[in-house]
Amino acid sequence: MAELKRILSVDGGGIRGIIPGQIMVEIEKEFKIKVSDYFDLLAGTSTGGILTCAYLLPDEKNPKKPKFNAEEVVGLYLERGDEIFDIPFLHKLRSAGGVSDEKYPDDGIEDALQDYFGDIWLKDLLKPCLITSYDIERRKGHFFGQHKAKKDKAYNFKVKDVARSTSAAPTYFECAQVFSETKEKYVLIDGGVFVNNPALASYAEGRTFLKKSNGKDATAKDMKILSIGTGFNKKRYSYKKAKDWGLAGWAKPSIDIMMSGGADVAHHQLEQIYGTVDNPKQYLRINGNLKNTGIDPDMDCATHDNMQRLKEFGIKLFEENKKEIKVWLGL
Repeated sequence: MAELKRILSVDGGGIRGIIPGQIMVEIEKEFKIKVSDYFDLLAGTSTGGILTCAYLLPDEKNPKKPKFNAEEVVGLYLERGDEIFDIPFLHKLRSAGGVSDEKYPDDGIEDALQDYFGDIWLKDLLKPCLITSYDIERRKGHFFGQHKAKKDKAYNFKVKDVARSTSAAPTYFECAQVFSETKEKYVLIDGGVFVNNPALASYAEGRTFLKKSNGKDATAKDMKILSIGTGFNKKRYSYKKAKDWGLAGWAKPSIDIMMSGGADVAHHQLEQIYGTVDNPKQYLRINGNLKNTGIDPDMDCATHDNMQRLKEFGIKLFEENKKEIKVWLGL
């Protein structure tokens, strides 16, 4: 029997990326595996896209090995989160607190991405990947892929630009203007606007890319997917409040509803798909309810205390799902 192809998919969620990041730290420690070695395809949206890039970044001294382990990857958030989500007084004044301009200036996130990713190209990442964003000029989803970049310069971008594009969340950060290796311009925003949970997209990509030995497209029975969320705390929006909202009132709730709703739909569809194979446990979704945890669920709450709680929640989720993860890993 052919070995199953392994896919890791990580949701969007801003600073809550600490949760899946910490789960991967625990997986590496407990089961003695390396993310870049174990998985055949990695997928990520927004914060999950940044994690994907970091896991697959090659070491300059040994380009066949990863530069960072999982603990160093989550350090991007724990060490630089407060810089990324920092609002200088003049910017707050100029943007009217995020009403007339993006909430955060680009300096913090772009400096962090430059420090972590340098000038490495997408084609040089260690494994195939699928990283989502949305093209607001062409009005369609844009999917970055290492395997595509290796074949065609038109699909090749600087990794820091890939990470910047997938995380350009509307109202939080300015949209990203990036250029391919062939100098073609793209204006991109956070992939979470249409696929915050990229697990279903990774399944579709895996079907055609992870071909079987006989050259035919893979199907669900040939792949297993580990899908990790960034936690949820579904706020209830009452009729009394929502009925009188205008553009400003709907801005933040609409993003929240769009992202969480899309993630739930992708999970439901994959459950149905994998319900048709002999072993439905080939698909595993890990996510957790943030309600009553003391965690501020806002994607930009990067205080030291909140980041520490997110880290602890990631450890808790791992412990609660350790048996299922072990079974999924085949150990």
